Amino acid sequence: MYLEHFGLEQQPFTITPDTEFFLDHGRHKEALNVIEYALFSGEGFIKVTGEVGTGKTLLCRKLLNSLGDGFVTAYIPNPFINPISLRMALASELGVDYPRNIGQPRLLELINERLMQLHAGGRQVVLLLDEAQALPDDSMEALRLLSNLETEKAKLLQVVLFGQPELDQRLEQEHLRQLRQRILFSYRLQPLTRAELGVYIQHRLLVAGYRNGQLFTPRALQRLQRDSRGIPRLVNVLAHKAMLCAFGRGDRVIDAAHIRRASADTDDIRPRRHRLALASSLFGVLTLTGAGFYLAWH
Repeated sequence: MYLEHFGLEQQPFTITPDTEFFLDHGRHKEALNVIEYALFSGEGFIKVTGEVGTGKTLLCRKLLNSLGDGFVTAYIPNPFINPISLRMALASELGVDYPRNIGQPRLLELINERLMQLHAGGRQVVLLLDEAQALPDDSMEALRLLSNLETEKAKLLQVVLFGQPELDQRLEQEHLRQLRQRILFSYRLQPLTRAELGVYIQHRLLVAGYRNGQLFTPRALQRLQRDSRGIPRLVNVLAHKAMLCAFGRGDRVIDAAHIRRASADTDDIRPRRHRLALASSLFGVLTLTGAGFYLAWH
């Protein structure tokens, strides 16, 4: 595609949550610090919320990779499951061997025994749930009951919830007040500011191998901030498409016009009538240079 054209070793703006591109700076670094502090303090529940595309999954994976040998992690990426499935998923993540027809009281006993075993070995167990806003009410209650597993001095299971703002709204419900009261640390991921966006773009380009100076002009970054609203996933989508457009035209620098064309072709940026009116310029350029690359990326 455009890697050789810009002197890159890999694509800098994929939407896959690759921890190699984690920006150890600003709000994501702050969020990671909050979670790690809470975990090392032995607190029971921690909550991280943010709009779609703000980097919650990337933060979750970074946390999974950064916790040392003193922690045992259990990761549930899709918690739209009932209480039985939740307990079975936790047991499997912890390496508990159990028959599939096991009764729930016995499964809970085995989970508790495993947690006690790990605690005796000096290891803390952390359960991470991504997309936690999808967790059904009865599973949330089951999660709260799991957090009751403890010794006289320490929790045997710590829980980190990653979710969209709807998670906050759900936890405001009266019947979930017991779970809400157990959340001692919370963090809300915000969109990137204009200054943070510039650092973000440069960081991803450096990780991808770019060494040829300023690729995005100040006006391009300004337009990118405006159109993406600072949401990292949209930043990646628009930056990628803008580089495709520049590549197709033989340009070596990304300017505001490239961002404008990328925005015209992107859902969630402009009303459909504007996209239809402007997108032809981007597709026309890509057709000349091999639109198959572009379509494959989608």
